[in-house]
Amino acid sequence: MIILVINSGSSSLKYQVREGDDVLAEGLVERIGEAEVPDHAAALDRVDREVAEALGERTIDAVGHRVVHGGERFSEPVLIDNEITRAIERLNPLAPLHNPAAVTGIRAITEKWPDLPQVAVFDTAFHRTLPERAWRYAVPDELYRKHGIRRYGFHGTSHAYVARGAAELLGTDAFTGVIAHLGNGASVAAVRDGESIDTSMGFTPLEGLVMGTRSGDIDPSILLFLLREGYSEKDLDTLLNRNSGLKGLTGTNDMRSVSESADSGDERAKLAVEVASYRLAKYVGGYHVAVGGAEALVFTAGIGENAADFRAAVVSKLGALGLELDESLNAERSKHARVISTPSSAFPVLVVPTDEEAAIAEATAAVVAGS
Repeated sequence: MIILVINSGSSSLKYQVREGDDVLAEGLVERIGEAEVPDHAAALDRVDREVAEALGERTIDAVGHRVVHGGERFSEPVLIDNEITRAIERLNPLAPLHNPAAVTGIRAITEKWPDLPQVAVFDTAFHRTLPERAWRYAVPDELYRKHGIRRYGFHGTSHAYVARGAAELLGTDAFTGVIAHLGNGASVAAVRDGESIDTSMGFTPLEGLVMGTRSGDIDPSILLFLLREGYSEKDLDTLLNRNSGLKGLTGTNDMRSVSESADSGDERAKLAVEVASYRLAKYVGGYHVAVGGAEALVFTAGIGENAADFRAAVVSKLGALGLELDESLNAERSKHARVISTPSSAFPVLVVPTDEEAAIAEATAAVVAGS
């Protein structure tokens, strides 16, 4: 089955065409809304031309969409129809930067290829197994009942994919441990018997770890203080989501640049690495307790897979757990899942590459076949 995987942003559209493990075509259409690409329909016209050139006589069988927020309703991938599209649209207030773009992409494909099956794969779905003690905030119940304020968690498609890969590497039926998905956006998940039982991102993707441009955990009273100081709602949103994290600490959100600057003695960069690695180490320790004893710590995504110095900075703070990296294995560059800890480490430290497009394509094929 040939699957077109779509990741729609407000001004971009990333796509990949897959047949099983084979990537037949991929690309990125940017600057949607400008003169050359006025809307998502025009972006899909470009995708159609590029895909047709790559496939020749063959055609796409189904489309899988990455949808960031599935709320409480969606706990698994679903075949899209008009009602499902409206349901996703009703979740726009919970993910105003992401869900509207996904809905736009879905409708554009529906208009262009009305008979083509489409499947929504939700970033929040993997975390629907969180127990209430983990997803509840200690605020009046009315806020949950009226506004849906609770922890949802994100990066679920990646965490689920990596949990399966880690179990395969360890030779177990289901993974129990801690997964750190570290990219420009970053989250950590506590997984027990293959199910998410806690995660660092919350009501939005802002909570938790220090990220490229996001602050992660912060005292809410700081926001009240800044409001009294004259900051607007828009100012605070820009501050916390676009100008904080590594960027706020160093001026850049690129971990590679931060690490290089730290290695050359830049004090701000060294502090940023310490702040980010310390925050992650605290979560790892807590989630080790949450899962009842981790079988492994797993690093994944762009930073997790490639930033050996940052992995070392994190694990160096986990000596109390008995973790120990093998320096040569940690420094090795590879696209394959691997162990990077010493034999004497209390439990293994792994690098397991993520592939969200592969996970979305696999889920899409399963839903379409089942329907």
